[in-house]
Amino acid sequence: MTKTTKKTRFAAILLTLAMVIGLFGAVGVTSASAATDKVSLYSSSVTFSRVGVNSYEVFIRTRDNAADQQVYVHYFYTDIIGWCDAQAEYFTTLNDGSKIWKANFTSAMTRYAIKFVADGREYWDNNNGKDYNGSETIGVAPIAPQRDASGFYNTSRYSINAVLQNYAYHKDVFVRYTRDNWNTWQDAALSYNKTRDDGTELWNTVLTLPYGEGFGEGFAYAICYRVNGNEYWANNFGANYDTSFSVRH
Repeated sequence: MTKTTKKTRFAAILLTLAMVIGLFGAVGVTSASAATDKVSLYSSSVTFSRVGVNSYEVFIRTRDNAADQQVYVHYFYTDIIGWCDAQAEYFTTLNDGSKIWKANFTSAMTRYAIKFVADGREYWDNNNGKDYNGSETIGVAPIAPQRDASGFYNTSRYSINAVLQNYAYHKDVFVRYTRDNWNTWQDAALSYNKTRDDGTELWNTVLTLPYGEGFGEGFAYAICYRVNGNEYWANNFGANYDTSFSVRH
């Protein structure tokens, strides 16, 4: 038996043992073919419940031309139930040809990974073996008109809100918006508001537009988060946001 054959068989034995143990929830996710260029977490959010069962919304990006594709979120529900799978549904295709998939599930724990099956082969994104905890880098809340002194909504002033992971104390957060379909645009800084119970931060600002212009077809916006030399955009998968935005991307 050659050294290469011994290594191959030994690796196969270890993989088989890891997969068996994983079925009982003793370890995290393992894979027969890990390749994060094929699949990666795009964004996610978690709504925490007072009763302990939280709701998750996860978006996944895949890059593969396989005819048969399935995407799953492999999540740890409880110590008793262990690991479960929530199948994601196709959501959209980005300009670079990669696909976005969406999965919703509930869990009492904040631990999950992504499984991608393409023509029978499995690929995983498990955050380099650490799994994910359900919190997104940056999320956008629905735009809301401000009330004036008499209590009526003012359609020229809009509240812009973003929820961020706190990656560092020093950060730059701003909204980029247009009133003429991106022929021109302006940037407005968001300010820190508060730190939420889950450790994420709420940042916001108020845009003042010419009266009624927020409802015009030319108005759109996106939010940028710069921190530690990196830049993260919340732009509704390239479609941007407008006043019709009433749910998460």
